[in-house]
Amino acid sequence: MDVELHLVDTAKSNENGSDKAPPLVILHGLFGSADNWRSHIKHWQVTRRVIAVDLRNHGRSTHAKGMGYEAMADDVLGALDLLGIERFDLLGHSMGGKVAMTMARRVPQRIEHLIVADIAPIAYKHGHETIFQAMRRVEREPPKNRKEADSAMAEFIESSATRMFLATNLVRNEQGELSWRVGLDNIEQDYDSIVAAPGGTGAYEGKALVLRGGRSDYVSDDTLSAVKQVLPQAKIVTLKEAGHWLHAEQPERFQEEVEAFLD
Repeated sequence: MDVELHLVDTAKSNENGSDKAPPLVILHGLFGSADNWRSHIKHWQVTRRVIAVDLRNHGRSTHAKGMGYEAMADDVLGALDLLGIERFDLLGHSMGGKVAMTMARRVPQRIEHLIVADIAPIAYKHGHETIFQAMRRVEREPPKNRKEADSAMAEFIESSATRMFLATNLVRNEQGELSWRVGLDNIEQDYDSIVAAPGGTGAYEGKALVLRGGRSDYVSDDTLSAVKQVLPQAKIVTLKEAGHWLHAEQPERFQEEVEAFLD
């Protein structure tokens, strides 16, 4: 089936130099969406066109079977083709970072700068079981308000920040109850593809920046050899006080590092 991606595109809202730099394409992580990047979009759109993507089964995009990185890369490239965008800067966080690395391996000639946020090009162990349990708990007894949803998720997830993040995916259905807008069945059924290494082959020889959180174990020192194999030109920058959601935990520092690299 054709996958139609929802985009937040600043092309029509920005007249302040957005044509002077390549568009910046942003890819969110698992259970994220373009909406999570609104403050960064607002900041960066002053100087360039920004396109934030809802990946398949996320946000307002099509629900479709399969979460493989080759398929998700095809989705994004197809959306950019429809917009007539040939060259662009690319930023991906977590799962979106693996999509970005897949794209960089496959169409390196189209990418001006590559930014990967807190993910390495390796296969990870399963690690979202409690999140799936919490979301299924909400699904079984649809809450009437966000307080009820939070209480249901708290049975499985201790972190209030994680529960708040997941709650950004709740929308009201026709019965007035809160339900998940993500394609939860498709995500859970193909979770093995999400924790797998990115698609494509070989190395991306272009300009690359890898931002990692000092309090995150996603890009540990042990993974840096794998990073350099796939991104041999990568500059590694650690945001010491940030965890995995480094763009939310240290937004100003995150923006500064991205802008310095793009400039």
